Amino acid sequence: MRKITAYIEKDPETGMYVAIVPGISGAHTQAKTLDELQKNLKEVIELCLEEMSPEDREKLPEFVGVQQVEVAS
Repeated sequence: MRKITAYIEKDPETGMYVAIVPGISGAHTQAKTLDELQKNLKEVIELCLEEMSPEDREKLPEFVGVQQVEVAS
């Protein structure tokens, strides 16, 4: 089993949850609920990983953390 990190945002215009996985081309999805997003995300990640070579799977980025930065707007 492998843990993959996805970034999730809520689109202010549509209200949809949007997820992307850094380092995996094509691994992105959206849904109305977080539960639906989790299901969709697992499916798309599994499909993308099937298409990747073992060497490319080993080169996936390692999640370190998130950081909020305060800036003037």
